[in-house]
Amino acid sequence: MPHLDDLDRRLIGLLRSDARLPVSSLAATLGTARATVKNRMERLERNGVILGYSARLNEGSDAGDIRAITSLKVQGKAANNVLRMVRSFPEVAAVHTTNGRWDILLEIRVHSLQEFESALRRLRMIDGILTTETNILLSQQK
Repeated sequence: MPHLDDLDRRLIGLLRSDARLPVSSLAATLGTARATVKNRMERLERNGVILGYSARLNEGSDAGDIRAITSLKVQGKAANNVLRMVRSFPEVAAVHTTNGRWDILLEIRVHSLQEFESALRRLRMIDGILTTETNILLSQQK
């Protein structure tokens, strides 16, 4: 991981809250030149710190009517393969590694119970997954 200084961290923070801010606005907020901001962004992208830019969607949008968290227990040597495989599922919105009882947590987003069932069936067929547990998210409180 490349060294990040205070300007890098502040820039990343601004981009996290709104990745569509124009470079001129970023520069004004950071109190630096546009060229400096542009160069920093390019360096952060080139070094793999910034992997891309995305849209945050309102929970009520059509991004997926059904959301769930699926917990995976993985056979130790299969972890890298399992991570690679689950990242390829279009229904998987987020992948988190963790400690404790479960090894990997997935956020699944689908439009129908049929899609949900199909995604779970395919997930459970991945070599190296020992056990799964899924909880459908009912509402967001915060």
